[in-house]
Amino acid sequence: MKRLLSLDFFRGLTIAAMIIVNDPGSWSYVYAPLRHAEWNGATPTDLVFPFFLFIVGVSISLSLSKRKKSSNLYIKIFKRSAIIFLLGIFLAFFPKFDFENLRVVGVLQRIAIVYLICALIYLNSSFRNQLKIGIGLLIFYWISMMFFTFNGNIAGTLEPGNNFAAWIDSFIVPGRLYEKTWDPEGIYSTIPAIATGISGMLSGRIILDQSNSLKDKIIKLFIWGAIILVIGSFWDYIFPINKHIWTSSYVLYSSGLAMIILAISMWIIDEKKYTNNIKFGLVFGSNAITAYVLHGIVWRLFQFPVINGIGFQKFWMDTGIGLGLSPKFVSLDWAIFYTLIIYFLIYQLYKRKIFIKV
Repeated sequence: MKRLLSLDFFRGLTIAAMIIVNDPGSWSYVYAPLRHAEWNGATPTDLVFPFFLFIVGVSISLSLSKRKKSSNLYIKIFKRSAIIFLLGIFLAFFPKFDFENLRVVGVLQRIAIVYLICALIYLNSSFRNQLKIGIGLLIFYWISMMFFTFNGNIAGTLEPGNNFAAWIDSFIVPGRLYEKTWDPEGIYSTIPAIATGISGMLSGRIILDQSNSLKDKIIKLFIWGAIILVIGSFWDYIFPINKHIWTSSYVLYSSGLAMIILAISMWIIDEKKYTNNIKFGLVFGSNAITAYVLHGIVWRLFQFPVINGIGFQKFWMDTGIGLGLSPKFVSLDWAIFYTLIIYFLIYQLYKRKIFIKV
C-alpha cells in the first residue's frame, strides 16, 4: 500500500500543537483555547494528546500488517516501548536530575505503554476482537469510576484528586504525582487511553481494506468518526468528558474527531493530491518523537541569564509587554517562535533524509 502523506501530516501537526501548548512565554498569560479544561469538558488543547495516541494506533496497523509474528518482532516492540518510556524518564529528570522528586509517569511513558499493549493486541487478535477489547476497556473503566466505592467516598465521585483512578494511582504509581494527589498520566487512566490507541488501530484496518477504494475508505472513516463522536457526546451526560482522568466519553469524543480529521486530510492530500503546503507537517511527522524530546531539552537554553541578567525567553516577554502588546499575544508569539526553532532543528534531519526510528 502506498504511504499516506496525510497520516505523516496529521502526526506532524499534532506534535507541533503539543509544542505550542507546552511552551508559552509565560504560564500566567495563555489564551483559553491553549489551556486544558479546568476539569470537565475539552478545549482544543485537550485533543492534542489523544490525537497522537490515535495516530500511534493507526501506525501500528499500517506497520505491522505485513509482518510475520516472530521473537525478533516482539523484541523490537518491547525495545521501542522501553526506549520511549526511558526518554520520558529522562525528560522528567532534566535538567535538575532530582531523583527524590522523580515523576515516573508522563506523556512519553503513556505513549510507550499504549504502544506496547496495542501492538501486542494487534498481533494476537482479529479486527472483531480488537473492537470488543476496546469497548470492554471503556465499559470497565466507566463502571469502576462510577460504581465502585473507595476510601470512604460514595461511588461516582469525580473530583480532582478524589476519584477512583486517583485512589488506585496513590497505591501503584511510584515517584511524584504531577498534581501531588493525582496525575493526569496516571497508570489507571491509561486503561481507557489504550482504547484510544485501539480506535486508531481499527481506523488503520479500514485504511488497509483492499476491497474498498481510497474514496470509500475516507467516507467510512468520516461516517464512523461522526457516529463515535455523537456517542461520546451523549455519554458525556452520565460520564463527563474529562481529559484529566481520560473518561470513556472523552475517548470516543476525541477519537471520533481524530477519525474525521484524518478522513479530511486523506481526502485533501491523498485523494485530491493537494501537497503544495504540507511540508511543515511532514517535517515534524517524520521525526515526531525526536521533535518532542528536543522540545523538552532545548527550552533550557533560553532560560540561561544572557541578556541583562535574564534569559532570552524572559527578555522576549518583558520586551513585548513593554512595547504595549497584550501579554497573552506575546506569550503565544514565543510559543510559535519556539516551535519554529524545533522545526529548524528537525528540518536539518528531514532534508538529509535522517529519520530517527525510536
